[in-house]
Amino acid sequence: MDLLARREHARAELERKLALAGFDADVTADVLQRLADEGLQSDRRFVESFVQSRINQGKGPLRIHADLGQRGIATGLIDEILEAAGEDWYALAKETRAKKFGRSRPVEFPEKARQMRFLQYRGFEPDQIQAAVSSFED
Repeated sequence: MDLLARREHARAELERKLALAGFDADVTADVLQRLADEGLQSDRRFVESFVQSRINQGKGPLRIHADLGQRGIATGLIDEILEAAGEDWYALAKETRAKKFGRSRPVEFPEKARQMRFLQYRGFEPDQIQAAVSSFED
């Protein structure tokens, strides 16, 4: 309960943390199932919160998907929540690029490549990256 009081957690995260703390796997599974049944732990709520948090940080869909996959979340749930978020990923990529590098167009290819690598690291798809570095409000 202490872990859930601080923030939402995925079931797999809680299992891992409790195992590291030395709790018995069978007891952990029973407790986590009870918490889920009572609505105190929900992977869906965790994913919704996580996605919104990462969008606010300027992260793209590929990065968000990868981060959630590492936390043991099912791909189907991730895809569902990302789609339900209704985010305009092109606009977010453009906004993220402008926040880091300003609104002016990169003149030299090395600078354009640097900005593209930044957006790729942030988890945007290639077409979103291309749109973000090609369109500017001069």
